Amino acid sequence: MDEPVEPGVVREPILASWTRSRHYDVAADRLELGLESEFSLDSLLTRAAGPIIREVADQLTSEPVSLILTDADAVVLDRRSGDGSLTRQLDRIALAPGFSYAERHVGTNGIGTALEGRGPAQVFGHEHYAEHLEDLACAGVPVRHPVSSKVLGVVDLTCWRRDANMMMVAIASSVAKRIEEVLLEQSGRRELTLLHDYLTACQRGRGAVFAMSDDLLMMNDRARELLDPADQGPLLAEAGEALAAGRRHQLMIDLPSGHTARVQCRPSWSDGDRGGGVVQVQIIANGTTQTSRSVAAAAPSLPAAVGSGPLWAKCCQAVDRHFRAREWLVLEGEAGTGKTTIARATHQGRTPAAHLRVFDADQYGPRWVAEIAEELESGDGGTLVLTHLERLDAAAVQALADALEPHRESTDPERPWIVATVTPGRGGADLRELLAHFPSTVEVPPLRHHVEDVTELVPYLIARLTRGADLSCSAEAMRVLMRNRWPGNVEQLYQVLRKVVARRRTGVVASADLPPECRATTRRVLTPLEAIECDAIVDALIDTDGNKAEAARHLGMSRATIYRKIRGYGISMPSLT
Repeated sequence: MDEPVEPGVVREPILASWTRSRHYDVAADRLELGLESEFSLDSLLTRAAGPIIREVADQLTSEPVSLILTDADAVVLDRRSGDGSLTRQLDRIALAPGFSYAERHVGTNGIGTALEGRGPAQVFGHEHYAEHLEDLACAGVPVRHPVSSKVLGVVDLTCWRRDANMMMVAIASSVAKRIEEVLLEQSGRRELTLLHDYLTACQRGRGAVFAMSDDLLMMNDRARELLDPADQGPLLAEAGEALAAGRRHQLMIDLPSGHTARVQCRPSWSDGDRGGGVVQVQIIANGTTQTSRSVAAAAPSLPAAVGSGPLWAKCCQAVDRHFRAREWLVLEGEAGTGKTTIARATHQGRTPAAHLRVFDADQYGPRWVAEIAEELESGDGGTLVLTHLERLDAAAVQALADALEPHRESTDPERPWIVATVTPGRGGADLRELLAHFPSTVEVPPLRHHVEDVTELVPYLIARLTRGADLSCSAEAMRVLMRNRWPGNVEQLYQVLRKVVARRRTGVVASADLPPECRATTRRVLTPLEAIECDAIVDALIDTDGNKAEAARHLGMSRATIYRKIRGYGISMPSLT
């Protein structure tokens, strides 16, 4: 498969699939498949396809062919065959319910290639990428939702190569078309109801209106004007969960752009964990309703909380909202993420002339608690930041709780805003009981989850360290810093730059100027979602002493998947087995 192919020798769709298979690092000489855990045998597709698959399978029972239905991830949902030897072969190659035949797992095949090409695919014998499939032939046809055109799965016919003929794709297409007709019949009433509710909502008001279900999304012109594309995803995700519950909900959602959205969710129908309905949105900024995106582009910038990535911006905006409500708050995050920085910046951005005091738990003593009590009694507003509370012992936690208790339910607008910072997974039951008295917790993301902010943090921190001297970071050095995992977060980045500045105070920082610890980098810059997934894999490997198979089981993924992701993320840990 690594040798060049002469033009015209291999069909173009197959050659394109081979190229994708090499890109996915699929092994041609072996199959690496694991049982997928996250798939449903009770879905819109299976309910519509079930009777048709059974009927057609009965008609083909005397033929040496298998009729297969998969979902949109190429996971086999149903497999029917009347040929014993073919069935045994399909079991040997794991072409069976619960296993995915996506191209990224097994390379070129009728199921995965149909999904990649978004159309019918035929693969015969040696056209398969994996050697173990060369005795077979298959024809796959995608099944699309008749309203949204979203691909829901694939109908596939698989047989021995010697028994293959060109009618296979015609049969698969006929079955897929029948399934789509049933889907149209089943979805018609619901979609019409949703359309009616959507049009009614648009006629009654001038605000942003969405209509959404599993397979349909509509929005009016006001929604397009009011909401940035980056805000629409998080908003619709939370609204979809509310609609699935089948009851009317009003939500307040913090958006990546810095806005807060007031969202009214009105279900048109619900069915278990699925639902559809109308979502009406108003944008709230600084306590007022906004009707145009031009009124306010973002929340006020926080002078010391550098970064504009979506995760970081959403965190800062949430803290700002709690400050405006004077609601006591817990900031939870790994060491060095900037919990105290966010609290300080929020205070300074909103009330720069007011009183601010930081009480570090490392300085705990009788006077420490007494000073907190005095601040609470003074009634002059301001902000108290209580840091590293996980380091307090049980007696200290109780003393702090006694000092806070008389003021916890106070409605005095002049009472101090209190922020507690903690590191997750530390502290005992006493601390958890104390933190339960704080109405809300905001998670401060680790730097690796918003690594795009490194490009803003580096010049800011260099300017602080050099007091404005002419020192900048080269593009090459910045790429190295962007690929670092930063287990110590922003604090580690600060210490790295402090070492750099100690050796070079002017000019341009090259990659050679960076300390050795910066060389423990990933292969590429990970997206926030990839960084979270990478963290989960690393944690699972640590919990299982490096056993990849056991880690995969804990994460609900196949062993092949975890091996591929370990390679893709460049995860390197001692004692991996």
